[in-house]
Amino acid sequence: MSLPLTSPPENLCLLRLSAVGDICHALPVVRTLQKVWPETRITWIIGKPEHSLVGDIAGIEFIIFDKATGLSAYRQLRQQMQGRYFDVLLHMQMSLRASLASLLIPAGIRLGFDKRRSHDFQWLFTNQRIPFRDKQHVMESFFEFIDVLGIKERVLQWDIPIPDHIRTEVAAWLPARPFVVISPCSSMSYRNWSIQGYAEVADWVAETYGMKVLLTGGPTPIEKAYGEEINARCKHKPLNLIGRTSLKQLLAILDMAEVVIAPDSGPAHMATAVNTPVIGLYATTNPDRARPYLSPELVINHYPQAIQDKFGKSVDEVPWGTRVRDSGTMERIKPGEVTEKLRRVLDAGAPDPGA
Repeated sequence: MSLPLTSPPENLCLLRLSAVGDICHALPVVRTLQKVWPETRITWIIGKPEHSLVGDIAGIEFIIFDKATGLSAYRQLRQQMQGRYFDVLLHMQMSLRASLASLLIPAGIRLGFDKRRSHDFQWLFTNQRIPFRDKQHVMESFFEFIDVLGIKERVLQWDIPIPDHIRTEVAAWLPARPFVVISPCSSMSYRNWSIQGYAEVADWVAETYGMKVLLTGGPTPIEKAYGEEINARCKHKPLNLIGRTSLKQLLAILDMAEVVIAPDSGPAHMATAVNTPVIGLYATTNPDRARPYLSPELVINHYPQAIQDKFGKSVDEVPWGTRVRDSGTMERIKPGEVTEKLRRVLDAGAPDPGA
């Protein structure tokens, strides 16, 4: 088979194991495939936590690759691939772990990233590559995979199922709507804004709009400590749900929120997937590459200044995706900038909950 394809493939495999934000970026690509090639059988090899978020999407065969089990994950994948063959493998993850897993997937076309931006020698594990495109958002780079296959359409649709029992569970915890969600932490601590900044914004929401603020996040010690410290500094105590929700429960909460405040993190992109506005806090990473896709006007962007101070260069003069990991970089963001964005969203009026 050669590219672009002249007819839909019978079987297509997508290899994207993690992380939550990138799974959300990949999902519109999958939705486009489902719409344009409805007869193509799609298999998605995915990480275990990420599967808990999207694994109930209809029409996709999910195969879990649990990296926590070490070599057993590869042995299990090899067993699951016995007797299988895919016309196309979309190798959409630039990591050695994923590339080694790709060797176990029998496929004709093995499509990966171009050599210039391929990390961990991913290009060595593929036989076809997407063309180099500079300065792309992550989602745009994912869409390049199906563009090369011959699909020019783009379906900006996520439709992650939220079961009724999940909505019922979280409804028992939540205050009356409307409410605001602060998801304060990223998996990379250098991306996290200041505890004091979050506390000031939470109090401002309570005092200005009379709305309850919810804190959400995972169970790691850093996230739990953040939640406790934010609460301790607030006059109007947020509802602290950090470490208390599954990814599906978190998605239901984000779906019901008026707006989400978050750094570059998985929950920011989960909120985008349910069409909730996101105030993105960016100084250490480039929002043009990784901002909440549907909320460009709500991004607070101090990345250019951070790059200038760190490297003495403009954003255009450093490699795409360059990060600033220095302590204090996120403190460039001031509470007043966040409240200005909040006012923009909240003054626009809350949507009808029944809509």
